[in-house]
Amino acid sequence: MPLPPLPNPVGPPPDTVLSVSEPLPPRPNPFGPRPSGPLSSLSPYENHPLHTGRKLVLMARGGTRAAMATLSGKAGLRVHAADRGAVAAAAVPAGPSSLPAEEALVFEDLGIAVVNASPDQAVRLQSLALEEESLDGVEWERFVFALGPSSRDFLLGYRAGVDRLVEEMLSAEGAGAGTGAEAAVTAARFQDASRLTWGMRATRADASRYSGKGIAVAVLDTGIDLSHPDFVGRVLASESFVDGEEVQDGQGHGTHCAGVVCGPRTPSRLPRYGVAPDALLHVGKVLGNDGVGTDTSILGGIEWALGKKCAIISMSLGAPVAKGAPRSPAFEQVGRRALDAGTLIVAAAGNDSRRPGRVAPVSHPANCRTFVAVGALDPNLSVAWFSNAGLDPDGGQVDIAGPGVDIRSAWPLAETYRLESGTSMATPHVAGVAALLAESDPSLRGHALANRLYQKARRLPISAVDTGTGLVQAP
Repeated sequence: MPLPPLPNPVGPPPDTVLSVSEPLPPRPNPFGPRPSGPLSSLSPYENHPLHTGRKLVLMARGGTRAAMATLSGKAGLRVHAADRGAVAAAAVPAGPSSLPAEEALVFEDLGIAVVNASPDQAVRLQSLALEEESLDGVEWERFVFALGPSSRDFLLGYRAGVDRLVEEMLSAEGAGAGTGAEAAVTAARFQDASRLTWGMRATRADASRYSGKGIAVAVLDTGIDLSHPDFVGRVLASESFVDGEEVQDGQGHGTHCAGVVCGPRTPSRLPRYGVAPDALLHVGKVLGNDGVGTDTSILGGIEWALGKKCAIISMSLGAPVAKGAPRSPAFEQVGRRALDAGTLIVAAAGNDSRRPGRVAPVSHPANCRTFVAVGALDPNLSVAWFSNAGLDPDGGQVDIAGPGVDIRSAWPLAETYRLESGTSMATPHVAGVAALLAESDPSLRGHALANRLYQKARRLPISAVDTGTGLVQAP
């Protein structure tokens, strides 16, 4: 079932929150309609705007300097390069040190500028994007969120999952055998054990002779608990792209995701939960302690990770999109440049579905073809009730799936460990396996690494719309 229709094709101004009942007044929009709309009352984004009011400007390949000159000379913008401090300040659009009006923050390595344009400059930018060879397009900048179902969602989904399993088992009992009985056996096989989580067993990471040794992996999220007993001295490099916040994780989501990627072989308390325990962990804080960030902070984190020569970037974050909405040309370019540099970006497909009643399309930016979009499976190897699907025929597909329900991993002290569910948890399983593959063969980087992930995946009797090539498998 598609997302509900937009009450207003223009969308809310950036200083309002979404409304699911009242139409918003139209306003001139030189960039076309904002691809946002009302969200389910179950959505964690319900009371948050989806767009910042700023623009992303896509610069032509090899034309960054010319594009900067165009933005300055013809659009009348003050243009400066994106360093860490500028990115952190600009990451909060309404913050006291945010990007000033009539300024452009340029990510030179990515070929993207973030622009805070006046209305007249906005009109001019749109014209310049059509006239100038150095500019390839303009789009709205989005807010992005740590992806995880709410408590109410979890209870509703848990009930739906139990109902479905009971139905399958009763059906199998009547037939004497079949799918329901096989599903129950699979579920029993993939439960957490005393020494290993079910995700480790399902991906076969526990049986791999590789550990991610020497492979740099960046986790872009809410940071990490630097004092956690499993990560003291483990973080090779870290940076915060959130104004006024250190890398220290005040939310928990980032610590959990980093743990799944490369938690230690022998954690302070078993079972083992980390796929690539010897990977070189890089942590970029791109979401605040409230779990919210912007395209600006994500771009800053990606550019930083590329500068650190990370082979894999894991991003358990995103923003919901409407079915049929166009993918971001800016992030398509970012993913392409990353692949060309030998870096694979793995991103969560999103948790906006409420199966079986509603299935939502893959979130931004995972819906970009140049990213690896990860769906979530439960211990029964069925599609998780919240996992988004590849509903758009022109891209936006799920590429692969990983364990994403009741995943145990690290959590900030004093809790230390926690079970979490989401495509956020499936994504670091895939990123961790990618690190194992990268260690197994130095030629597996970028495109080649993505292709090997897909080739090795375990095929499942489930539609590729939901799981892509199947369950990720370690070498």
